[in-house]
Amino acid sequence: MILFPNAKINIGLNILNKRNDGYHDLETVFYPIPLYDALEAVEAPVLHFESSGIVIPGRDEENLCLKAYELIKKDFELPALSIHLHKKIPIGAGLGGGSSDAAYFIRLLNEKFNLKLDTAVMQDYARKLGADCAFFIESKPVFAYGKGEEFKDVSLDLSAYSLVLIMPPVFVSTADAFRGVKCRIPETPLQELIKLPLGQWKQDIKNDFEESVFKAFPIIQGLKNSLYDAGALYVSMSGSGAAVYGIFAQKPELPSFDESYNVFYL
Repeated sequence: MILFPNAKINIGLNILNKRNDGYHDLETVFYPIPLYDALEAVEAPVLHFESSGIVIPGRDEENLCLKAYELIKKDFELPALSIHLHKKIPIGAGLGGGSSDAAYFIRLLNEKFNLKLDTAVMQDYARKLGADCAFFIESKPVFAYGKGEEFKDVSLDLSAYSLVLIMPPVFVSTADAFRGVKCRIPETPLQELIKLPLGQWKQDIKNDFEESVFKAFPIIQGLKNSLYDAGALYVSMSGSGAAVYGIFAQKPELPSFDESYNVFYL
């Protein structure tokens, strides 16, 4: 059985305060984008995981797909599986690729073995694997709050626009990004700002990670400026970076980038 985990972008990202448990309260809008990994699982004599495509850092045994398998196996009888993950979603990009792989693996197990888990139960499992994992169980636009694991529906459709996503040749540590961020309560909640016409987002919708990340990686700020110069209506770094996306009225003509950049027209 094969599924195709998708990436997401953050539209706005406000870091509100630091919690007593060490996490941060935040508000953001998660929006799914058509950039996919491929995840396949077949029954096998022993549990086995392998990957291809983009090299995944760390040991295979620590992959979130295996953690999802072990989490579900605590409650259900599951056979050993041979799991193959073909990685295309850039890593360290703020696109949620690892979280998506884990959530989609929960979906795969549920469907393949007829576990009869409803959406809410699958989301509860996913929350144990990462703050944004639960989003990918349904993978529809949502306003996310708390640690990024609680959701409210949001009416948002960008299908009439052209989206360009660029991943520069740098890696941004999420932990480092959080250490550099300044917590603040915005004057107007993001849940209200997202209702504004897209042409007003540039002035009003911010990503709180950009200030410190741009200082550490000027190349990322340069990308944002380049996309605005090319006529984008709205440009932002996604999550804690390093990917930057631009929303255009129509497919733009961009300056050429060298091979160390990944450029996706979505």
